[in-house]
Amino acid sequence: MKLQQLRYIWEVARHDLNVSATAQSLYTSQPGISKQIRLLEDELGVEVFARSGKHLTRVTPAGEAILEVAGQILQKVESIKQVAQEFSDEKKGSLAVATTHTQARYALPKTITEFIKSYPDVSLHMHQGTPMQISEMAADGTVDFAIATEAMAHFSDLIMMPCYRWNRSVIVPKDHPLTQVSKLTLKDVADYPIVTYVFGFTGRSKLDDAFRREGLEPKVVFTAVDSDVIKAYVRLNLGVGIVATMAYEPDVDKDLVALDASHLFEPSTTKIGFRKGTFLRGYMFDFIQQFAPHLTKDVVQQVLACSNRAEIDEIFAHQTLPDF
Repeated sequence: MKLQQLRYIWEVARHDLNVSATAQSLYTSQPGISKQIRLLEDELGVEVFARSGKHLTRVTPAGEAILEVAGQILQKVESIKQVAQEFSDEKKGSLAVATTHTQARYALPKTITEFIKSYPDVSLHMHQGTPMQISEMAADGTVDFAIATEAMAHFSDLIMMPCYRWNRSVIVPKDHPLTQVSKLTLKDVADYPIVTYVFGFTGRSKLDDAFRREGLEPKVVFTAVDSDVIKAYVRLNLGVGIVATMAYEPDVDKDLVALDASHLFEPSTTKIGFRKGTFLRGYMFDFIQQFAPHLTKDVVQQVLACSNRAEIDEIFAHQTLPDF
């Protein structure tokens, strides 16, 4: 059994069983990959992939178990490389972060600016996607960190730490009737068409839960993953917008009014997550603390020593998170 063979089966699985695409991504030949997979299967005595003719059709039950272990082995190999890099040059390397548009646009710029100044020789890569895509990228090792509000709890392979709490504002044009309401209610908001986030994005579940508890059925006429797009459609009078409060910029959004809705919705918590077993280099600890100052290296190391999610939750049980 060769490490290269494990990498081939892992990458083929990641590329939806497309051997040709895998070969292109690894800069090798399709026949070479197919041959090595067959040699591995012959050695193991089981098929990793089921086939129809020359085409791979699915991962076998045995293949699922083998791929899980192969992923762990490949992660350990990557950790060995990271350890070596940390000792050879602690300020050189790469960092890949996956996050949503709202985090990338409003929460991360200051952290990114400070990090680049501190570590000019670290190659920083930002990936955007849905919370589910972001979590998957962290879980399979495509990125080092995932920063999101939704979805990460579904991935048992991720270690998650709370960063900050945030809530929502209702965004309307300056002449909108809601600007005359003394204290906004959910019924007031539900009386108008609503423009907000796609389900699964940016704490959308808390919004839906709030209306459901009040027995209200909001008329959501348009959804988007991008706060700026939501604001654009509010400007077109398509409806009232419900966005993260951080997405309202008084200097930029002078034609809009942000109505505080923090009393209407439960606050959401943004978390940073990384795969279990990840070796965190010095600059990775610094990135985490720059983004969430309470997540010092000592705190993160306490988290790393935990054996389950309940123990991690206990560390933060009495932590007062900052509000964004």
